Amino acid sequence: MAGRSRPLKVGVVSLGCAKNLVDSEVMLGFLVQQGAQLTPNAEEADVVIVNTCGFVEDAKRESIETILEMAQLKETGQLKRLVVAGCMVQRYAQELAAEIPEIDAFVGLDELERAPEAVFGKLSREHLPDQVASMRLYDHRVPRLLATGGVYAYLKVAEGCNNPCAFCHIPRMRGAFRSRPVDSLVAEAQALERSGVRELILIAQDTTRYGEDLGLGRLGLRQLLKRLLSETDFPWIRVLYAYPATLDEGIFQLMAENPRLVPYLDIPLQHASRKVLKLMKRGGDGESYRNLIAHARQVVPGLAVRTTFIVGFPGEGEEEFAELCRFVEEVGFDHLGVFAYSFQEENPGAHLGDPIPQEVKEARRDKLLSLQRRLSRRRLRAFVGREATVLVDGPSPEHPWVMQGRLATQAPEVDGVVVLSGGPAAPGDFVRVRITSSADYDLVGEVLEVVEGRAQKPSPRLPVVAR
Repeated sequence: MAGRSRPLKVGVVSLGCAKNLVDSEVMLGFLVQQGAQLTPNAEEADVVIVNTCGFVEDAKRESIETILEMAQLKETGQLKRLVVAGCMVQRYAQELAAEIPEIDAFVGLDELERAPEAVFGKLSREHLPDQVASMRLYDHRVPRLLATGGVYAYLKVAEGCNNPCAFCHIPRMRGAFRSRPVDSLVAEAQALERSGVRELILIAQDTTRYGEDLGLGRLGLRQLLKRLLSETDFPWIRVLYAYPATLDEGIFQLMAENPRLVPYLDIPLQHASRKVLKLMKRGGDGESYRNLIAHARQVVPGLAVRTTFIVGFPGEGEEEFAELCRFVEEVGFDHLGVFAYSFQEENPGAHLGDPIPQEVKEARRDKLLSLQRRLSRRRLRAFVGREATVLVDGPSPEHPWVMQGRLATQAPEVDGVVVLSGGPAAPGDFVRVRITSSADYDLVGEVLEVVEGRAQKPSPRLPVVAR
């Protein structure tokens, strides 16, 4: 691609979780450093990077379908080069190279800095990353461009995972759990704050394990949060991906004492049956989880609790599923996600087989989601008539002429939103609203006033190819 008269246009498709999105942002940082021009439209791109996800079978399928879609653009001549990165490359680079000849280059999890080489044609498809678990751990000196619009940003505090969950092979791709140094995280957070970010969201595969490998024991996350609270001025700091077995309950008291640490607990429980949890190699049971959440709500007024469950795991009979449904109804989660179990030969629990028919898994998933929809609708109805503070994210993706935002008890991308009507509201503003109506998961609020405007203009949204 030498001798081009204009900058190379690069599009990025980032699939999967927020942790993968941070990897995409790092690759984009390296690309812009090397003079690449970014575009949100695959049809306009000279090169597209697909950052894949391989967490479950559906994610793998979406990754393959996306790669094939981009390959079709290459066949028509619109696209000159196709690069594939991410989790699937780490485990399946050889298979991808053999099955999809349209792929021009691969970028493994440990070589994100080589994205420009892949894009500019200096890395050939013969270069295949070692198919071993990742060992990479980036720091605050790595370039990064936000793909979130700049109102909120993710801070990846660690890489990898030590948990032996039977349904997950992330440790085989992402490697053992390894924490970033506290000083590096504080430095990156301060840089994000200077750029105008209003909400900092801490993430990892197991965020509550943070610092254990640094000799901080179970107090690592609490110590990091104290540093962030004292050395930055983010109005909101949020923690995602708490793990029940590594959760330091002192975090609840810290939350209660610091309004900037939003009252939000994201704790994927996966099930409530002791039998199923044991088969999942998770430990715990519905009773211990129920007590943990009750304690958290007692300590933190107005705490919102989010969780995820897997239905259809081997060993889940009708009795265990009924126990899960009762648990959900009794606890009353604010936000809930459900996955039908996805059998993969690489998973530690593959020896259990896949005995539950897919239609049964999907029926259980739909039933649990229907239950949560009813509970959520009832809970949100109580908000109507109240006043609340909302962080404005920006225009609604479905209706760009309407602004939307979130309560402190709503995380971006995964929870509901507050659709805003009337009054001024710009991205990054905190506004006071009166809730006028509710739906299954979303609220509508009338803007009464701007409580705290944003000093800096929002960073332009980084072009990421829409899916």
